[in-house]
This record gives sequence, structure tokens and C-alpha cells, in this order.
Amino acid sequence: MMIKKKLTFIMLAFVLQSGFNTISAQTHAIQRVEKSIDKLVQAMLKPNQALLMELTADSLTYGHSNGKIERKKEFMETLLSGASDFKEIELTDQTIQVVGSTAIVRHVLHAKTDDPGKGSSLIKLGIVLTWIETKGGWQLLARQAYKLP
Repeated sequence: MMIKKKLTFIMLAFVLQSGFNTISAQTHAIQRVEKSIDKLVQAMLKPNQALLMELTADSLTYGHSNGKIERKKEFMETLLSGASDFKEIELTDQTIQVVGSTAIVRHVLHAKTDDPGKGSSLIKLGIVLTWIETKGGWQLLARQAYKLP
């Protein structure tokens, strides 16, 4: 009877430890994704070619709320040329779900832009991001914006 209790306790401890390790790994992955999101926001505010290259997958698809889709090269050129000029970016209501080496991020983007020929504008968009984990870190694979009321 005593051996059975000890075995049950050991098994319970093992299961709990495994659960804690999984939660810890999940938390760590979410924190790394958050850092990549923060870096991307900074690279959009102050466009930096090297940082944009690092943070985006070669097969990036970047969807705008008007339906326009940009590939990596177009996304980078739009920011680096100043055609898209972000003055402020704030993200709210962010959720991050990590499944293996993929992260799905949802948030609301509040931004102030001053695009040439368009003038100053305030935008509020829903955003869905798909990030993939690579040897170099987390990279943005896909982004889709949608209009909010």
C-alpha cells in the first residue's frame, strides 16, 4: 500500500513538473514573439533595412485593409522610401498563441501616419500576424489588416 502511494506521488510530481516545463517554454516563446513585434514596430517608425530583413520571412505576404497585398520587397520599399510614414504606433488588445514554431498574433493597431500626398491621418485597424520561428529568431510570415468600426 505504501509503495502504491509513493508511486502515485512520484507520477503526480512528474506530470506537474512536465506541465510547468511546458508552461515555462510557452511563456518564453510568447516573450520572444513580443520582442519581435516590438522590434517590428520600431522598424516601422524608423525604417531600418537590416532590421526589416531580419524580422520578415522571404515569403512574406503583407495584407492591407484595402485588399492590397505586398511581398517582402514591396513592404520594405514602402517603408524605406517614406511612401508609408508612421509617426506613432500603439498596439492594444494583443493576444499571442504559439503552436510549435508558429505564432498567431492578434491586436488592434492605432497609428498616426503622414504619408506624402495624403497628409496626417489617424488609423485604427484590426491586425492578424503569423510569425514563424527560424534559427535567426521569429520572422513575420503573413500580416492581414481589416477595418474596424
